[in-house]
Amino acid sequence: MSALAAGSDAPSIATQLVGSGLIGLREGLEAGIVVMILVAFIVKSERRDALKWVWLGVGIAVALVAATFLIIHFGTNTLDGLAAEIAAGIASLIAVVIVTTMVLWMRKAARTISGNLKSGMEKALVVGPVAVLSLSFFAVGREGLETALLMVGYAENTAGSPWPLIGLLLGIAAAAGITVLMYLGAIRIDMAKFFIFTGAFLVVVAAGILGYGVRALQIGGVLPGGTSLAFDVSDTYDAGSWYGTVLGGIFNLRPDPTVLQFTAWLLYLVVVLFLFLRPLTVEEQIRPSQAAATP
Repeated sequence: MSALAAGSDAPSIATQLVGSGLIGLREGLEAGIVVMILVAFIVKSERRDALKWVWLGVGIAVALVAATFLIIHFGTNTLDGLAAEIAAGIASLIAVVIVTTMVLWMRKAARTISGNLKSGMEKALVVGPVAVLSLSFFAVGREGLETALLMVGYAENTAGSPWPLIGLLLGIAAAAGITVLMYLGAIRIDMAKFFIFTGAFLVVVAAGILGYGVRALQIGGVLPGGTSLAFDVSDTYDAGSWYGTVLGGIFNLRPDPTVLQFTAWLLYLVVVLFLFLRPLTVEEQIRPSQAAATP
């Protein structure tokens, strides 16, 4: 366990459940919609024989994501001292880079993802079972990898608690239920608004993971400025209060950030939120559809 996590108060159970549950709900629903599109297209195409290859691809993707999470998480937990801090810091920074890339990509691709998936499945059905399995594997695996990386960075600050994993599983279970109801036509969700709000939430979470990673690398001696604090409100900051558990448990914020840590967190939050929330240009809106139409 890293000294950074051990040195701070562990977030409350409720906060750990809520934070990881929201991640599981968002990522699970995104993956569920992908599977729903593929399944609906196969059923409509009267190729139910191909469904088993879709589910096999999904199962392999889920298993690979679980293995990735366990390898990274338990790999960092086997280290001690400065090595643990460096490993946790590097894992956190890698998670931030990949999650940021995926969130910004989904912002542009969301409006055309259904058409692209249907087009890809139409071609895969012609090629054969391996192509169908591969398409479902990569489509779900992409979302799953994002989830695993988010959870590695998020769980590093919970002192080895099992509650983040439980919250994640509950969120994924809720997402699966919602996806089934959507498939049956029982409920409708404004997906554009849903992904905007949850995407912004992921950006804020990623900013906290970035700050955590910077601080871990400073403790490990990789980055300078570990003793230069931007501010310190520990005397008036109650880590056990509702705001303390939310800020620390979900967003990895602490009352005594270093100058480099706070600067990295603030710059990331401002720049990435701007890129994520800014309206798409006409060129950005046209390019995906043109790309999909190109043979």
